Amino acid sequence: MSLLPETGRRVTEIAARAQSAGRAPSLALAVVRDRSLLHFTGAGETPPPDPKTQYRLGSITKTLTATMIMQLRDEGFFALDDLLYRHLPGTPVGGITLRQLLGHVSGLQREPDGPWWERNTGGDVEQLLAELAFDKIAGPPYRTYHYSNLAYGLLGAVLQRVTGESWAHLVGKRVLDPLGMKRTTYAPVEPYARGYVVHSLDGSLHEEPRLDAGAMAPAGQLWSTVTDMAKWAAFLADPAPTVLSRETVDEMCTPVVMQDETWTAGHALGPELNRVGERVYVGHGGSMPGYVSQLLVHRPSRTGVIAFANAYGLRGTSIRAVALEALTAVLDTEPVAPQPWRPAPAPQGESAELCGRWWWMGGEFEVLTEGADLVMKPVGFAARAPWRFVRESADRWRGVAGTNTGEVLTVLRDPDGEVVTLDIATFVFSRDPKHLA
Repeated sequence: MSLLPETGRRVTEIAARAQSAGRAPSLALAVVRDRSLLHFTGAGETPPPDPKTQYRLGSITKTLTATMIMQLRDEGFFALDDLLYRHLPGTPVGGITLRQLLGHVSGLQREPDGPWWERNTGGDVEQLLAELAFDKIAGPPYRTYHYSNLAYGLLGAVLQRVTGESWAHLVGKRVLDPLGMKRTTYAPVEPYARGYVVHSLDGSLHEEPRLDAGAMAPAGQLWSTVTDMAKWAAFLADPAPTVLSRETVDEMCTPVVMQDETWTAGHALGPELNRVGERVYVGHGGSMPGYVSQLLVHRPSRTGVIAFANAYGLRGTSIRAVALEALTAVLDTEPVAPQPWRPAPAPQGESAELCGRWWWMGGEFEVLTEGADLVMKPVGFAARAPWRFVRESADRWRGVAGTNTGEVLTVLRDPDGEVVTLDIATFVFSRDPKHLA
């Protein structure tokens, strides 16, 4: 499987233009769909880009940290609304929750105390916690979005405290090994791209040190390749249950806060959200001295883009803009083909009694089955998402998708046991077209 030639040429042109105008020593750009690498292109010669060459991920690392938080939540170690002091006793910023830390709405300042952590060897968790002070709270939680690297350092400290294992060990055991991401590592492993600051006056290259972030590693330490990040993109689109359930990944990708007034960027429980037209992409950007990176995934089409450059920023553009342009170009020119229609098996039992047409307030609704689920959708309003229900017990169904998520559908019968109406949260649907209740 590969892109059409004209789409491939478009993606290659995007990468070449970004590398040239942005003055990056090298830039790698890849497109993935359904766990397959559809297209790889690179530009620049320092080094010549290769799908197996490592670049530093920077803050894409945060999505893996968030995944481990959600794993441990699902396993009962804690709740997302736990206050931080429950797991880090004595911390002066303990009145904020794990959920607020994940979504960058904790009110914490961006960086920890001490020298700039991205350009210095980091200390351990105990040092990070000892240096915290009350003044690290920049504002009240949930008042506004405020990106915080410190928040993810603290989430890493929580992971270590509740498990007794280091973040580096946990990310290998819980995420990288199960997904087969063998070229994603804590420290660089050859071949890897050296990172540079490109001087704006003369274009000279200044190689950056590759330091261990220590307790801040959960915010931006990892190194990876296009090939491995294709696996991570595939996971975000189509989760592996051995790592995290689809329901939990869906929860991770649900907006927590918007970043701008136009609602084109937001943040969820770990991933960032970017809207282009009617599409929403999940993923994250990253930067460390000498590197920028971007991962974007369009979950409905299971299509993603990975972009790396070994420069501390691109002149005149951003790695995020490059990835957004490339992914949008792919989806515009090569939408996913619809799945072929196949006749469904005839519904059986209670669900068979409920299928067909129903009416409420002059509107017509269709009920059908998809597997064991019951699906209800308005007739003539294609833009409205259908409601999906799962059976809880006899004559009782629970909404799991659409605007009736969480609501109960109750089947009401006459004395002879025949189905008469459907009651969804006091909205009563009838077989009678003139029914208005």
